[in-house]
Formats: sequence, structure tokens, C-alpha cells
Amino acid sequence: MTASGWSANQFSALLGAYRTDLGLTTATTTALFAVYVLGLIPGLLLGGPLADRRGRRPVVFTALAVSVLATCLLMAGPAATWALWPGRFLTGLGAGALLTAGSVWIKELSTPPYGTAATPGAAARRAGLFLSAGFASGGLAAALIAQWAPHPMITAYLPHLALAAAAARFAAHAPETSPVRIAAAAAAAARVGGEAAPVHPTTEAAPAHLIGDSAAARTATTSEPTSAPACAAVSARTTGEPAAARIATTPASAPVPAPAPVSGGSATAFRRLVVPVAPWVFAAPTIAFATLPGLVDAHLDGWQTIYAGVATAVTPGAGLLVAPLARRLAARHRIATAAAGLAAIALGLLVAALAVVHTQPAVALAAAALLGAGYGLCVAYGLTEVAALAPAHRLARLTARFWALCYLGFITPYAITLLAHAFSPPAILIGAAALAVLTLATVTYRGTRSSL
Repeated sequence: MTASGWSANQFSALLGAYRTDLGLTTATTTALFAVYVLGLIPGLLLGGPLADRRGRRPVVFTALAVSVLATCLLMAGPAATWALWPGRFLTGLGAGALLTAGSVWIKELSTPPYGTAATPGAAARRAGLFLSAGFASGGLAAALIAQWAPHPMITAYLPHLALAAAAARFAAHAPETSPVRIAAAAAAAARVGGEAAPVHPTTEAAPAHLIGDSAAARTATTSEPTSAPACAAVSARTTGEPAAARIATTPASAPVPAPAPVSGGSATAFRRLVVPVAPWVFAAPTIAFATLPGLVDAHLDGWQTIYAGVATAVTPGAGLLVAPLARRLAARHRIATAAAGLAAIALGLLVAALAVVHTQPAVALAAAALLGAGYGLCVAYGLTEVAALAPAHRLARLTARFWALCYLGFITPYAITLLAHAFSPPAILIGAAALAVLTLATVTYRGTRSSL
């Protein structure tokens, strides 16, 4: 997840450098920024079902490989600007698949039998924290390298290659958590006629540092339909008892059940309470680090790239800092986190309009912090709701839908560029603030009625 956030934001900090060094227009750079979404949407929509069907690990490895290829294409950009377009598209494709499979994998590894997170919501929010860490560090690192290192638009991308290699190493040692894959492995173990299942990379037990209680206790407290055979298979490998003896009620040839659709009530709740909030998750931060710097940096001669990097760090950094607040708000009311996030976004947009009117970079950073806080609260709310609404075997698919809706917000800077031909930037930002307030009122009304 950190590698995914890093890959997305390393380009954002270099938008000014591409304009000054390569002569690209503002419209071209914002279009390149938006092309990311064209790749990300299919990555999300394909990655979710594949992660449910094939497992979390294969999707993550494939996504990391695509992400590395994308970064290599971006590094070729100074010599061949056409390579920036497929580079950004593949960045989105890899990030989309990685977000879907990675979010679910982190959530599952954080809860029993692998982790100790108290609630599924707390586990789901961890994915957002890792993503925010990548957003913050990737943009700032790219900006610092671009400011002082030689060949900046090549060397700025090198850290991501190292991070992707490290991510692949960690993923290789993490246990597979897909219920379908684990159930299939357990059924295969039962067919061997009482022999313990061989250790396989996709069915190995959780590492000792992730397990805090006994396998038997975990089996007794597991409620998912497919997890009992899974725990039996794990217990067989850790205690030596035959897997078949632990799955006495599972026929040797029992097929893996097909995923059931999300219930009508869950689908309605997702549509009414999550869909309106999702686009703001990335509309807010992209305004902060892709639009605002270019509107207020006129007097920062020679420091525009550093300022853009600071903005890309401040925005998701604020999202990280509000994580404890998100937990407290979620405990008070289902909608409280979303309401606070949308309120922060509306206020941040108004402060951003003020910064643009007076060309004040410092005020723009304050606006970026508010927008980042709104991003952190909204993404925590969305992931928590999705974890509560989706059964385990549908979690990756519903998570994919959520991220796809979130990343529609990535086209906001390009939309602002187009609207700037007819309206002033401050007027556009004030209009966006009004839309955020309207979303806040709608979600609050629906959430209040649903809890009655």
C-alpha cells in the first residue's frame, strides 16, 4: 500500500518541473495527472474479483510488476515525452490492483487468526494509513531529489523501484488469506485421506509474530463459513493432527462455494452512505497538491518544486494525523467520521480560495492541511463502512468499487483547468466548497434516518 501511494504521488511533485524543463503546458500536465485514473479504474475493477478468486498474493505481485514497468517508462520521459502517457496509465493500472488486493490483505492480516485488531473497522483503516504514508513520503522525496540531484526526472523515480522490491519481499513471506483459496486448500488436504496437507506458499500458517493465541482457540471463535476448514488445515500443520480428522463434516470432494452477492440492504447502504463521500477522498488532496501550488507559487522563484513537494507531504500527512480522531468519531456514530471529513474539506476549499486571491503560499499550505485531514477522515469512514457491509468472500470486490469511486476525484485538477476558461480559480474553489457542504447535508440526513 505504501508503494502504491508512493507511485501515485511521485509524479505529482514533478508537475512544475515538467512544465519548466520539458515545456509541457498546464493542460498537458494536468491531463497526464488524470490519465492515471484511466488505468486505475480497470485495475480496481479487475483486481477485486481476481483477488477474491485467485488470492491476494498473486494480484499484489502482478500489480507490483506493472508498477515497476510504469516507473521505468516515466524515467524515459525526458528523452521521449510520449512515454509519459503509457507510464501514467500503467501507474494507475498497477495501483488500482494493488489498492484492492492490498487493502483486503492488510485488513485480513490485522484480524484473527493472523493479527490482533479489535474490530474489522480498525483493521480496514490501517490500509488507509499505509496509503497515506506512501502519498506523503513519495511526493516529498521526489521533490527533494528533483531539486538537487542530477538528472532529476530520472533519479526522482529510483526510490520507488527500491520500495517496490522491498514490498515484493515482504509480500512473499505474508500468508495468503483469501477464504476461497484457503477453503480449496483445506478440501484438497481432506482428499489425501488423513495425511497432513503439505505446506504451500498460499496456505502457510501466519508467522509467529502475527499470532497471539492458539490455533484451537482461533478455530472456536471463527464465524466465517469457510474459515473452519482453513483453521483445521493450519492446525494440522502446527499440531500434527491429520487435516481430515479436523474436517469431519466436509466431504473429500466438496466444491468451494461460489461467492454470494452482497445483500440488498448492504448494497443500498453502500449506495446511499458511501458513494456520495467516495469521490471527495481524492478530490480534496489532488486540489491541494496538484492545483493549489501552481496558483500561489508565482513569487517562489527557483523553489516551486520544493514547495510542491512540501504540499504533497503536508496533505496526506494531515490525513495520517487524524487517524486517532477517526477512531473516536467512528465509535460515537456511524456517520460522524464522514461528517467531520466533509466539513474539513469544505473549510479547506474556502481557505484555498482565500490563498489564491492573495497569492499566499503559506495560507495554501494551511488549506492543504485541512484538505488532507478531510481526506484522512473520509477514507477511514469509507474503508470502515465497506468492511462492515461486505462478507469476507466479497470484500475485495466491494473494496474495489469503493476505491474506483474514490479515484474519480483524481480528475478534479483537470476539471478545474477546463473550468478556469470560464470562471476564476477562487470562484471554482468556492463552488466546490458548496458541493462539499451539500454532500455533508445529504449523508448526514441519510445516516441519521438509517440509525432511527
